[in-house]
Amino acid sequence: MFRGLNRVVRKEGALRRLFSSSARRLNGEVSCHDVVIIGGGPAGLTLASALKNSSLMGDMKVALVEGGSLSQIRGWELPDDRFENRVSSITPKSKKFLSNIGAWDHIAMERVKDYDKMVVWDGCSDARIQFDPFLLGENEEIAFMTENFNLQQALLKRLDELHEQKSGVALFENTRVTNITREDVSGVPGTWPVIELDNGDKLGARLLVGADGANSPVRKFSGIQSRGWSYNRNGLVATVQLEWEDFRSVAWQRFLVTGPLAMLPLPNGYASLVWSTTPERAQHLKSLDPADFCAMVNAGFRLSPVELDYLHDLTEGVEEEVEWRLENTRIEDEDNTVPLRVVDVQENTRAGFPLKMSHADTYVAERIALVGDAAHTTHPLAGQGMNMGQSDVANLVNALETATKRGLDIGSLLALEPYWKDSYFNNHAKLGVVDKLHKIYSTDFEPLVQLRAYGLNMVNNLDWVKSQLMRQASNH
Repeated sequence: MFRGLNRVVRKEGALRRLFSSSARRLNGEVSCHDVVIIGGGPAGLTLASALKNSSLMGDMKVALVEGGSLSQIRGWELPDDRFENRVSSITPKSKKFLSNIGAWDHIAMERVKDYDKMVVWDGCSDARIQFDPFLLGENEEIAFMTENFNLQQALLKRLDELHEQKSGVALFENTRVTNITREDVSGVPGTWPVIELDNGDKLGARLLVGADGANSPVRKFSGIQSRGWSYNRNGLVATVQLEWEDFRSVAWQRFLVTGPLAMLPLPNGYASLVWSTTPERAQHLKSLDPADFCAMVNAGFRLSPVELDYLHDLTEGVEEEVEWRLENTRIEDEDNTVPLRVVDVQENTRAGFPLKMSHADTYVAERIALVGDAAHTTHPLAGQGMNMGQSDVANLVNALETATKRGLDIGSLLALEPYWKDSYFNNHAKLGVVDKLHKIYSTDFEPLVQLRAYGLNMVNNLDWVKSQLMRQASNH
């Protein structure tokens, strides 16, 4: 009898996996869903987890479409001396939301490094502002550094866990959207978006969510305009090894005329480097051999802008030239004013991407919502991109839960507009601040250099102002 019962249980589990996995194929028929999410990045996976975690919406039929391999992320594993170059700064507010939906419990914490101190300074004047731990109180972190794959893997594990408790999410991986229409088809109301996939499947959506990046097909389908501009800068990222493991938890950032240079802590004596600079200099830095590249990073935090201009023109002998200059450069209290020296860069982690600011006119249309980069992109100097996306998801889920309580159609503008209200103006303010900071520090015009140095030094002497700035940056 028990063997028969076990066979029934195994058969039921197999059926549930079939109907919640990318293995399911609809053979061209339209399948109706309450929510279809396009994009399996952190924002899309967080939204899927939050919906299934919700006591009000956990039984809704949800599908997620991702053009890449989610299976590869499920099986992602690296040794403790190797780190991905796609790393994000997670604020305490984002961490709390991820904890509330049960995802943070699945994070590989040995690959997470928190920091409770920031040092930011002007490359032209050397004026600086230092955010110390006591400004937020005991045991208060500014942010947590983690690889994006670590977060995505944790979210997938949470979805698996929720699948065992409730109905699962229909995952379509390695699958691209070929077309989105609104049409009358059998079983699908004419106002619903119909998403056509490259495997021949069609998904009808009561609510279609674009978590599909800056070039969002969902946004283009909706007709929502996105406005912004290119900074004519590239963000160069790399994973670097420090000369020894730093016992401190500090994020460092130096503003250069060509863009800020930031070093953010990772576990085991490693750090994530983000160098915003001109496309030509980014390409030059990528082309250098590892020793010369590390020398340029050390120079970037220590030498004058004039010296850096000269060094960027060198194609050989960079390490020797930098070492000679560092030996003849006096740095006051070097242990506390600049980061530890970089001694190596991990292979295949140097990569660049163009920087731009963009903001959609609205985040919602009839049966459409945009989250994350589909709604806004920003300069990485404040490390807010990931957190703005997480905030979008939290606000959208809150709006949908409220609509569900009131018996509203979750795809209606009446249900979606509170999400836009809660997210848009906060994001707009952050985008504006980051944009202004970039512009203010992108010049060596002497009167402006003196003015910003005066302002930075004045703020550095006002602990209550710094504590408020830290709370804004960390979303406390």
